[in-house]
Amino acid sequence: MSEVPGWISTRGAGEGPVPFLGALRQGLARDGGLYVPDRLPALPPLDRATGFAAMAVKVLEGWLGPPTPTWSWADAVRDALSFPVPLVRLTGGEWDGVHVLELYHGPTHSFKDFGARTMARLAASAGLQRPVAHVFVATSGDTGSAVADGFSGVPGYRVVLLFPEGRVSPVQEAQLVVRRPGVVSFRVRGSFDDCQALAKRVFADRRFDAWSPTSANSINAGRLLPQCLYYLHAARLLDEAPVFCVPSGNLGNLTAGLLAAACGMRHEGFLAAHNANDAFPRFLAGAPARFGASVETLSNAMDVGAPSNFERLAWLFGESRLRAMVRGMSVDDPATLGTMRRIYTESGVIVDPHTAVGLEAVRRMRRAGVPENAPVVVLSTAHPAKFPGTVRSAIGIDPPPAGGLEALKGRPTRFSTIDANPEALLAALAGADFSE
Repeated sequence: MSEVPGWISTRGAGEGPVPFLGALRQGLARDGGLYVPDRLPALPPLDRATGFAAMAVKVLEGWLGPPTPTWSWADAVRDALSFPVPLVRLTGGEWDGVHVLELYHGPTHSFKDFGARTMARLAASAGLQRPVAHVFVATSGDTGSAVADGFSGVPGYRVVLLFPEGRVSPVQEAQLVVRRPGVVSFRVRGSFDDCQALAKRVFADRRFDAWSPTSANSINAGRLLPQCLYYLHAARLLDEAPVFCVPSGNLGNLTAGLLAAACGMRHEGFLAAHNANDAFPRFLAGAPARFGASVETLSNAMDVGAPSNFERLAWLFGESRLRAMVRGMSVDDPATLGTMRRIYTESGVIVDPHTAVGLEAVRRMRRAGVPENAPVVVLSTAHPAKFPGTVRSAIGIDPPPAGGLEALKGRPTRFSTIDANPEALLAALAGADFSE
């Protein structure tokens, strides 16, 4: 078997390749860059009959090497990815040939469960205990709860959640503040961009060294590999190569899909579907890469003004190749609500606002004649029950319940509200209670 990839920094400040476990544990490279693979493994043959977790092990062996007695990572992956990943074909109206890949059947009901659960179990199975590492997570809605659920109780790890005050749905906030062993939550006065900037400051500010910081946002390479898997899963289930539509914010999900494509996955291109935070679609249309503050929308998990993974995408593919591989589309809130109504009326399907952004982007793309005949796969990133108010506003009824969300009711909570600066975070951490 050929040598597995090493991981190098996008900023190339002289640090040699580190193994996957080093990139997983460290999060950001020492020079502040994002880890990228120094080579890409070829995909093994994939068939439709193989279960998702078994397919995952087969693919990840090219990235991680075969399991060993000292690192039984395959068992960890099978345990992490033990939930269904259905691909649902839509019918009616303008939706023939469109498929929805439901990525919300994990314990916290969002696609973030793939990366967070796999990261946590890989770390535990490898015995990456050192002085207790603290996972600092900036979240615009779904990442935080998935990381908290995945890492809670894992030996050698604690989780610090940073989420923007008033900018996540009530259900998402309930997931973020529920009391879990080894997890503390801070509601930050500001936007997701403020939370993300604060998380990055943690790695640059020596005052946080005592907390042994690491990351579990999509800046961590450990998130990308599990997310590649569901693209491969969808592609193997279809007779023809699909176009993938990716509801996008911080661009980690898109990065995973493009990595899968670079390894040899069949595809007919990618559509990055954004809400009103449209800097990346403008870049794809030829504008300079200029990012600014985020604006608040109904699809709040995508409210990212300055996506971290753009640096990784630009390093991996270059700006010209990115523009050739990816189309961009921006969808505002009225169109999001309109599509939620349309898809329910025409197909009987209830979707969350993020999936609706993707579906509306596909509708516009197909009306423009692209693609001509290829099937389209829209990544459905969250259960509609996470956004009951928005669903009710769009279609007049409540979404179906989700078991993991119903189980939150009545559970004790734990959180503090802080300003968006390192001094406030340090003071809050000094008094933080990580106990059960």
